[in-house]
Amino acid sequence: MTTTRRKFLSHGALAAGTAALAAPAVRAQSTPIKWRMQTYAGAALGEHVCKPAIEQFNKIAAGQMEIELYYSDQLVPTSELFRAMQTGTIDAVQSDDDSMQSPTEVTVFGGYFPLALRYSLDVPVLFNQYGLDAIWKEEYAKVGVQHISAGAWDPCHFATKDPINSLADLRGKRIFTFPTAGRFLTQFGVVPMQLPWEDIQVALQTGELDGIAWSGITEDYTVGWADVTKYFLTNNISGAWIGHFFANQDRWNEVPDHLKALMQVCFEQSHYYRQWWYWGGEADLRVNGPKLRLTSIPDAEWATVEAAAATFWDEIAAESEVKARVVEVIKKYNDVMSKAGRPYRYG
Repeated sequence: MTTTRRKFLSHGALAAGTAALAAPAVRAQSTPIKWRMQTYAGAALGEHVCKPAIEQFNKIAAGQMEIELYYSDQLVPTSELFRAMQTGTIDAVQSDDDSMQSPTEVTVFGGYFPLALRYSLDVPVLFNQYGLDAIWKEEYAKVGVQHISAGAWDPCHFATKDPINSLADLRGKRIFTFPTAGRFLTQFGVVPMQLPWEDIQVALQTGELDGIAWSGITEDYTVGWADVTKYFLTNNISGAWIGHFFANQDRWNEVPDHLKALMQVCFEQSHYYRQWWYWGGEADLRVNGPKLRLTSIPDAEWATVEAAAATFWDEIAAESEVKARVVEVIKKYNDVMSKAGRPYRYG
């Protein structure tokens, strides 16, 4: 209940009595709800993509609730994030489905689903207008997790120590990437590698890795990967990464509705920040970035990858009814975008 200044002045003692009766509701300020959240991102990236949202939430929550943020692998390895959240070891997570190895039917679509998305706006449209949000909420509810929010993160490109000018140049390259992307890229000779996020830079320096297919050029510069690679492939595996905020279902249910709403607003703001930060950063660093040289695989040859992606979609759809539903939505959406023409799709 909110008591305005005008009501307080006009009703005097009644308002004071109401405030006294309402005092127990303010109990959360003296004993705030405490959450621990871990992001997939290391500290350098997390300063941009998670920390501002958490600080904003904590400030506006004004003592009623506080989220303590941890970066990649600080509490648990990224691959164990889901289990830690499900069991209540941590309360919330910022990650894609794929990296935290969620045991759901939609996990394969998290992170980068090959060539399903061209632009960052594709993600919020698919979730808010084409029904993916409902599917994600249904699937995570089955495993005791609340899906809070989905957004578009950076595109997926190769950053490598040797130039990639053709598909043949990918053969034998040890590449840090997402499980689903790795599964797709093996047909082109890529050797997918999984390592802790914070170990990637050293692995590139020591030769354990030949490159990454994890991020766009903005992230490469931000986290230091541009310092230990030399080339950036302009062809992307996906134009955007589907990322999420999740919470343990029981802990989510304990939160008052107004704080749930605040959390959703702050997390949506985080997604929005990433949209413009990456969109502007990708273009600027391609043109003005001093560290990475741009290479490209010709369109005619890259068409082989696009055709393989369509086959891959059908293979995934055949695995389960839920996966078939998601693939059908992705196909329907891309068909609409293609028929709409420029600027929605080119070529």
